[in-house]
Amino acid sequence: MGFLLSRRWLGFGAFVVALSVTCVFLGMWQHDRHEQRQDRNARIEAHAAANPVPVEDVAPPDEGWEPGAEWTRVTATGHYDPEHEIVLKFQQRGSSPGVDIVTPLILESGDAVLVDRGWLSARNTAEKPEDIPPAPTGTVEVTGWLRADSTAEGQAVTPENGQVRAIHSEAVAATLPYDLLEGYVALREQVPASEGLIPAEPPDLGMGVNLFYSWQWYFFAGLAIFGFVWFLRAELKERREKALTPS
Repeated sequence: MGFLLSRRWLGFGAFVVALSVTCVFLGMWQHDRHEQRQDRNARIEAHAAANPVPVEDVAPPDEGWEPGAEWTRVTATGHYDPEHEIVLKFQQRGSSPGVDIVTPLILESGDAVLVDRGWLSARNTAEKPEDIPPAPTGTVEVTGWLRADSTAEGQAVTPENGQVRAIHSEAVAATLPYDLLEGYVALREQVPASEGLIPAEPPDLGMGVNLFYSWQWYFFAGLAIFGFVWFLRAELKERREKALTPS
């Protein structure tokens, strides 16, 4: 077995160890993502089973809220501010292009919350649609999901010509004469009801492929170790045969 101390076998062994450790690490990372997805889905299902609560109870003014509060069913009562309405560009529904219409809802407290009133089929261009259904006038009560701000930055979230590519309440708040609650509400129901926009889609509760990928990486780690053992046995067999062969 002294040949294992040769440069060739030491290098081969180091490669197998590095490969196996890397594969195990990647498998653990994918498994962690799978568990995070499980926890997220469990929170969403718990929120869906609970009664809606006032949005200000979950997203207090001038305060942040816990990430786990996302997808809480919330209600908000106030009146829309169509003057500061923005269009969320490049929003797909299935294979159809369109936009989402986001309108500030001024609450009785004087603060406001962004409400994604729904999706409108539109051409996938930078031009703002002209046939946007107007927001209801007077007092309205909306029910929907509390959603977190996008992690995008810069021009993507800064309103330009009344349009953005991602919603970020802080960026929008800089253009408004009143304070905004953090995040936004993805509308599901509204009283009085309005037509022309398709409400937010239910959250995706699929588990994805992270668990499969974790198994795949663990398999690669095992395969690397198996390959090392296989080549080791082949080397030993070859050396024994040479030792038994008369010179």
